[in-house]
Parts: sequence; C-alpha cells; structure tokens
Amino acid sequence: MEILNSNAITDRKSLPIKVMQFGGGNFLRAFVDISIQKINNATTFNAGVAVIKPTARGDYQELKSQDGLFSVQLEGYENNIFVQDLTVVDCIQKVINPYSEWQKYIDLSKTPELRFIISNTTEAGIVFNSDDTFDHTPPKEFPAKLTVWLFHRFTHFDGALDKGCILLPVELIDKNGEALKQCILQYADHWSLEESFKNWILEACIFYNTLVDRIVSGYPKDKIEEMEAKLGFKDQLAVAGELYQSWLLEGPDDILNEFPFNKTDLNIELVSDLESYRNLKVRILNGAHTSMVPVAYLLGERLVKDAMKNTLVANFIHQVLMSEVLETLDFPQDYKEQFANDVVNRFKNPALEHQLISIALNSTSKFVTRLLPSLKDYLKIKGSLPANITFALSALIRFYEGSFNNDKIDLNDTTSVLEYFSNTWEQFRENDIDLNTLTTRLLGNSDIWQEDLNQITGLTNMIYKNLSNIEKYGFEEALTMIN
Repeated sequence: MEILNSNAITDRKSLPIKVMQFGGGNFLRAFVDISIQKINNATTFNAGVAVIKPTARGDYQELKSQDGLFSVQLEGYENNIFVQDLTVVDCIQKVINPYSEWQKYIDLSKTPELRFIISNTTEAGIVFNSDDTFDHTPPKEFPAKLTVWLFHRFTHFDGALDKGCILLPVELIDKNGEALKQCILQYADHWSLEESFKNWILEACIFYNTLVDRIVSGYPKDKIEEMEAKLGFKDQLAVAGELYQSWLLEGPDDILNEFPFNKTDLNIELVSDLESYRNLKVRILNGAHTSMVPVAYLLGERLVKDAMKNTLVANFIHQVLMSEVLETLDFPQDYKEQFANDVVNRFKNPALEHQLISIALNSTSKFVTRLLPSLKDYLKIKGSLPANITFALSALIRFYEGSFNNDKIDLNDTTSVLEYFSNTWEQFRENDIDLNTLTTRLLGNSDIWQEDLNQITGLTNMIYKNLSNIEKYGFEEALTMIN
C-alpha cells in the first residue's frame, strides 16, 4: 500500500478472528465491515474478520495487497443536514482464497474465538448441488464449502456446544437463515455425515433470518483524490454508499450478549417477524430499482441520481410505487407512503454515483423476485394489469436485446438467459419471426421466469402492444402512451 504521509495509519490493532465472512465485495465492505468497525470502536466487541473468497472467479488480490484495509465514505441527509462520514475500516485481519489456500480455510475452523459467519453470495448463492462432494477442495457451492468447514470445526472441538456459530446470511432471499440451515443439513445427509454432526448444527448453531438495506454505489472515482488526501494513503478499494442503513435480524435475543450492536447508534435491530418487513422492502425499494433500470437506461440515463432528475423517469417510478406496488401491500397507508417517499429521496442523493448498469445484474431473476409478485397481486386485487409494472417488463425485454440506438448494452446475466434473448431478437430482426411470436416466446420461457408468463391474463397482449409502440414510435413516446 502506498502511504502518502507517515501519520496516515497509526498502530493498527491485531484483533482476534471472531467473524468469518464469505464475500468481500462492495456491499459487504460498506455495510457489514463498517458496522463491525463501528461496533468495535464503540464497545468491547473487539472482533477481527476473516474474508473468504466464495467463488472461483477473481482472487481478492487488491484486498490482500492492502492488508484488508480500506475506506468507506457514507453520504446523505440526516435531520435535513448533508453529512459525509469517511471511515477507515481495519477489522479485516485475514483474506483467504479456498481455491488456492484450502488448508488455510480449513485451519480457520480451529479458531476458538470465531463465533459469527456472515455471507453475501447473491440471490443464487444459497443452493444445494448434488455434484459437490465432501472431498472436493473446494466444493463449488458456498453452503457446501461451509458444511465442510463446520464439520471440521465440530470434529476439532469434539462437538462442544459452545463452539457452534451464529450465522447471519444477508443474501436477499426469503428466510435466508433457514434456507442456509436446510442446505447444510441436506449436504450432511448427501455426504452421509454422522448424526451427531447434524444434531450439533441444530443445537449449537443459530441461524438468523436477516434483511439488509443500504445503497452502495461502489468505487468513488470522482471523489477518490479528495478522499485519499484526507486518508493519507492510496486506496484501490475505497467504496461509497448512502448514510442510510437498516439491518433487521429475526431470531433469539441472546445475540445481544455477544454482538452488542444495541450499544451503538447503528440501525440494527431484532424483530419478531421479518417477512412483512422483507416484503415491504423488496417490493418498494428493490422493485423501484428493477423497474427503473431498463426504462431510464433506454432513455439515455446512466446514473440513478440523474435518472431521478429526468421527469419521465421520476413520474414513472412514482406511478409504479404509489399507484401500483403500494396497492398490493398490507400496511397502514401513511406508513407505506412514507417508506416509498424515503426510497425516492434516497435515489435522489446527489452524492451517490450509482450506475444503472450495476443494478442491472441478473435483472430477469430480480424481476421475478421483486416485481412479478406485485404484478400478480395487483391483477388479483384490481382485476386489471398494472400498466407501469407491465411497461417495466416490456422495457426489460427490449433492454435484453443487448443494444439500443446502435450502442451495445453490457448485460450481465446467466449465459443461457442472454443467449435466448439474443437469438430470439436476432430472429425478429432478420424477419424470421414476427413481434407477436417474439413476445410469446420470450414470455413463455419458464427457465427465465420460473413459469410461463403467457398464462397471466392479458399480459401477452399488453407486452406486445408496448413493444410494438417502442418499435413504431420510439421508446420515449411509447413510455408516454402507457397511462
């Protein structure tokens, strides 16, 4: 690490490893790691973090080269005052790549102080794969790697109940803690691991369902020189995000005896029923993001904050939320309206350089999780399709052609999804199929949408009409025609 002045980093502490973290991306660093840092600073938590590379791609070399040190700049309004919070995070003590350092990963299981396991392996990360074996070094899937590690810990400590772990997955799936536990038990059965190990998982390990919320925009390239001048060192891993944070945990309150977030001003809290909060957040915040991306991008916008300055986009998001999504949520009207208004204001944060193309990652599966339930519920409640959510799906289909106005769109989704969209659009462009056939084929691919969307009453005709208007009149004009 290049130091710009000798006083930049002073007496960095050597902390006991209490947290094993699967993933070292922007969100974990600007949400989980900075939270641990602030809990360390405010209490006697004194926790070091070991970061584990969960996938084969990449090597976390930058994180290793900086000895796990990086900075986070959080910005936003607090009590109508714009606040900038620049923090150096130094709680990461180890960075381990199990694909090249398998034994180091396994040896970590022998660490007596290690108590917490946190993960963020995307919405497709908590899965069971029957091809994974116990002897793979490592197995492919994250829960398989974790099961092997837990078994080594169980064996090393002779099944001691006080050497179990508290697991806090933050993947954005329903009942993420329960899903992870079931995956681990499934691997234990699949590999014929001893019954006492499964009992240890059930008795000694505590799995919390969690819900996290913070917009993290990534590397602050436009502000990095100013930040580094304050920091005193070159930071390749600086990350920026909004000041707002919410981390909800569903599980026993015993965690407060070991993870003293309640002694800080961080917005982390225990709740008795996470599902209603999750539904509210996913449908409003995440749903607004997913509906915004193709619409704003095809209108020429590239950043969320700029998109919200575009009257067409701002009005579209207002209609998606206030006229459609909120109609499907069983919360007091003033509560859900306030939540939606707060989301819109967060999108307008002038400090966030949040790229639309970054949010576009895996947009098809995100539509299924975030917007399709609202579309179906609205149809059930109102007897008609929500025009704006339906247009968002139409825009997504056009977006996934992969180019617009002769400009390539850097789509990031599974290969099979991208190939299916590309091939189908190519057939249309070459006049091998008409627009109605394209619409029917794309909506009918249950591998993409987890069902045949043509079976939803009226959807095929409305999507066809929207795509036809986009082709005939242009995207902007087609958007103005939906209401």
